Amino acid sequence: MSSSDRPVVAIAFHSGYGHTAVLAEAVARGADETGVQVVSIPVDTITEEQWTQLDNADAIIFGAPTYMGTASAAFHAFAEASSQRWAAQKWTDKIAAGFTNSGGKSGDKSSTLGYFATLAAQHGMHWVNLGLLPGWGSTTGSEHDINRLGYFLGAGAQTPTDTGPEGVHKADITTAEALGARVARVASIFEAGLTAVNA
Repeated sequence: MSSSDRPVVAIAFHSGYGHTAVLAEAVARGADETGVQVVSIPVDTITEEQWTQLDNADAIIFGAPTYMGTASAAFHAFAEASSQRWAAQKWTDKIAAGFTNSGGKSGDKSSTLGYFATLAAQHGMHWVNLGLLPGWGSTTGSEHDINRLGYFLGAGAQTPTDTGPEGVHKADITTAEALGARVARVASIFEAGLTAVNA
């Protein structure tokens, strides 16, 4: 855990075409608004210094686009490289969460979120779900509802494949912000509890 007074929330993500980067920024914004420290790390260009930042973070939020039913190859490469951290148990008891984006409304995003949760479990981390009721589930709902795609395990977003990063849906951005805020709150509670236990 971090040694500062404020918990550190790290966002370890890969973005193939910029859409997931927009969501990563939203997650960071949501976390930052709670007063925690936020570190964003693109995993396809990760440095040794950034690996150390992950080791020192209180929470790590994983993010990647869903390609062919799972996270992108660049994220898988990062996850495989994290086995050195697993061997040393460096991420044990950190908070974890995840977000993903695909071109389809479903796009098998649950597979990617499940993959993130399994990765977190292998590291001995504590998974935090989205914690939002599903939106757009009735005739009075709309595509502008928060959690419009109805995911529970993490934040799921959908962006048409023929649009750039500007095409990321505003409701999905709001949902990602909510995930960041939730993880930050849980990390703060967890750190306060550890402080009390160790006092």
